[in-house]
Amino acid sequence: QVQLVESGGGLVQAGDSRRLSCAASGRSFRNFAMGWFRQAPGEERTFVASINWSDGRTVYAGSVKGRFTISRDNAKNAVYLQMNSLRPEDTAVYYCAADPSGQGQWGDWGQGTQVTVSS
Repeated sequence: QVQLVESGGGLVQAGDSRRLSCAASGRSFRNFAMGWFRQAPGEERTFVASINWSDGRTVYAGSVKGRFTISRDNAKNAVYLQMNSLRPEDTAVYYCAADPSGQGQWGDWGQGTQVTVSS
């Protein structure tokens, strides 16, 4: 069974940087896509970024492209989201997700970590 545990959230000021981590366990993720999503209060959960575990190919939402970077550490079975130039509108609960198909079927989720950006 896949387990995903996020960490690294907190309160930051606009313009600051923050790195989120996702520790993955339970099976081999070699053929997975791993992703970050976020959900702001009163809004739906939206895609932020994803990475193919095998070849490192990445995809970003337009709102974070150029500011956020997703990466993975194969040895540690971990996925990271480096967030730079944070804005108040980045405030949300951030979720790590796993897709065993690599085709957008996000079936496993972490519990989420809160990121709050003050202006």
